[in-house]
Amino acid sequence: MELRYEQVCKRFGAADALIDLDLHAPDGCFLVMLGPSGCGKTTALRLLAGLEEPTSGRMFIGTRDVTLLQPRQRDIAMVFQSYALYPHKTVAENIEYPLRIRRLSQTDRQERVQQVAKMLNIDAYLERYPRQLSGGQRQRVALARAIVRQPQAFLMDEPLSNLDAQLRFQMRAELKRLQKSLAVTTVYVTHDQLEAMTMADLIAVLSNGRLQQLATPAEIYARPANLFVASFCGSPPMNLVHGAATNGRFHRAEGSIPVDNGPASELVLGFRPEHAQITMRGAPDSFAGEIYVVEPLGSETLVSVKVGADRVNVRVWSDFQGQIGDQCGVRPDASRTVLFETDSGQLIQGSTNGASKQPGTGSVRESA
Repeated sequence: MELRYEQVCKRFGAADALIDLDLHAPDGCFLVMLGPSGCGKTTALRLLAGLEEPTSGRMFIGTRDVTLLQPRQRDIAMVFQSYALYPHKTVAENIEYPLRIRRLSQTDRQERVQQVAKMLNIDAYLERYPRQLSGGQRQRVALARAIVRQPQAFLMDEPLSNLDAQLRFQMRAELKRLQKSLAVTTVYVTHDQLEAMTMADLIAVLSNGRLQQLATPAEIYARPANLFVASFCGSPPMNLVHGAATNGRFHRAEGSIPVDNGPASELVLGFRPEHAQITMRGAPDSFAGEIYVVEPLGSETLVSVKVGADRVNVRVWSDFQGQIGDQCGVRPDASRTVLFETDSGQLIQGSTNGASKQPGTGSVRESA
């Protein structure tokens, strides 16, 4: 079932929590709302769930205008960060509770509980209580309770944030597979850009109550709409260096590189860490710099380079030999750079950026 926000605003007193949100999640889509704390993403989710009323605007689930409907009339299921399980009920009783409210027969309840529990690999724990489960198991029970209702949409508010790193990694993969197998439209709220990039069909990036960009993870990574999206999405985020473009080249005191376009004015050049090389200082089409820190990551190495007042990150192979303080150069792949306006922060349309490469493709053989 498709989900839509149309010019939705929400104010709390004099504060704007959400401003003119226009958003469409197609049927079966996994939409992630991504942004820092206080950006409005949880407010948007609570509005769709019916836990808050919008100041203005409308919301739709399918063709139904649900703006003024009570939560129980919206046919959605919500999964919270805190799991919200009943401690005095067994796992089976927690899962079947929404079916009991709907007055399904005992036979139907038991059949659906068994089916969902097996799907989530918690059928061995049905007689246990939440206190007897690990965090990951409790999260599976919360998901099972949502799935067993067979709702028109799932709403998830940072459901993995209480789990440790290894369990989050496992649950991300399982959630993505589960959502695809169920084919139920899902809105997932997180501040973790890695979760968003790995799980989403579409990402809605929010900041200060406004939608900054709605696009696929690949598009957001390759062509962020503005400086906020560029600096927020990616780990590490996109490198951003200030300079000016004249005669088909981007210039700054430390050097210049070719660019396809750009007015003769102050600009910001963006490039991803895997779309650059470490070179000898003074090499053509590079910026002179000094190695600030070297971070071995096993299969690759992340090198931070001081370029004037800016710091840029470059992904290189694991056998990189440079040391802190070495003089070097950074050569961005000119075909994979983007340009932003300094004042507005907006992407200059038409600036070049090709399809993404694999990390570590930058050369390390020319290192200082």
